[in-house]
Amino acid sequence: MTVSTHDLRTLFAARMLRMFAYGIIGVVLVLYLAQRGLSDARIGLLLTFTLLGDAALSLWLSTHADRWGRRKAMMAGAALMIAGGAAMAVTGNFGWLLVAATIGVISPTGNEVGPFLAVEQACLAQVIADRHRTRVFAWYNVAGYAATALGALVGGTGAAALQWAGGSLLASYQVLFGAYAAVGGVLLWLSSRLSAAVEAPPHVVPAGARLFLGLHESRGLVARLSALFALDAFGGGFILQSVVAYWLHQKFQVDEATLGAVFFATNVLSGLSALAAVPLARRIGLVNTMVWTHLPSNLLLMAVPLMPTFPLAVVMLLLRHLLSQMDVPTRQSYVNAIVPPAERSAANGVTGTARQFAAALAPTIAGTALGVAALTGVPFFAAGGLKIIYDLNLWRMFRTVKPPEERAAG
Repeated sequence: MTVSTHDLRTLFAARMLRMFAYGIIGVVLVLYLAQRGLSDARIGLLLTFTLLGDAALSLWLSTHADRWGRRKAMMAGAALMIAGGAAMAVTGNFGWLLVAATIGVISPTGNEVGPFLAVEQACLAQVIADRHRTRVFAWYNVAGYAATALGALVGGTGAAALQWAGGSLLASYQVLFGAYAAVGGVLLWLSSRLSAAVEAPPHVVPAGARLFLGLHESRGLVARLSALFALDAFGGGFILQSVVAYWLHQKFQVDEATLGAVFFATNVLSGLSALAAVPLARRIGLVNTMVWTHLPSNLLLMAVPLMPTFPLAVVMLLLRHLLSQMDVPTRQSYVNAIVPPAERSAANGVTGTARQFAAALAPTIAGTALGVAALTGVPFFAAGGLKIIYDLNLWRMFRTVKPPEERAAG
């Protein structure tokens, strides 16, 4: 069974537009906040509230999407994206920026935020055969990485071009936030055009049973996965794209256009690594692929702050991104494979929100460390170490829990 061509194209178009917008903001967000006059500590606090707000909204919408309607959940997320981008563009007041960051869908990571990912993956997994699921998810991620890479390039070069044309630093960043809000408007329209085929199948809950965050049968499984994914994301919160961009800018005095080019390259490599995960997962399994590609990427991440020059630091980042994202389509495929079809949006939402909440705790620490010369490498070491602990525990706890296609092959 396959999703209609119209729905497939719409889901992929929405993914690409959204990630393009996230790529733009991921490069300039911290630079914009610094230009507004915020201290490093306040920037870290605002990033934390951005991630916390995104996580809370994602949890609420995704755990209700299967019952209320997946299309409605995505439309609500798009409306919040419009509001957040517009508010960030027009105000420099810290209080209002904090409100916009908390209730608007703003991506400080250059990666996915809000309810979109959880709901879209549920739509895709519902209508594709098990043997094709990882491949479709890989291409879904490649589309996102390509769009994020282009967004990072446009964000960096666009800001530089606007400044070259006579605009101020602040004005150039404001234009980019306006573009972010405009993309939210297009997403609202695209979500409204999806057909009823993307909605969740009927789900009968036994008499007397209670749903918890939209989950019934898969509660225990999702709880264990959520704890592990939270640890991974807490580590990732130390090295948000916007934080790494700021670190490179501060340490090596590179400009926005150069940063845009760097993150264009990292996102292209991330997309290629997602595709490489498909044959590897078919050969050694989803969990093994998640773990044994992630470990060396974390060692490369920890090497970045040890590099004495900008080119060497970038080489470490590029090598890391050749491996670091192989676990993304495999993780997404794995979650959607081992939970009941009618609980997929909720399972994706709960595990994704656990990641977002955990990631939200780290930027305040990272922001403080970036403000102390002797501690600027701490975010990289903390991220790599925590992610290694996650990898080893994931393999220990889930190496025997097989998805349907691996059980059939066995």
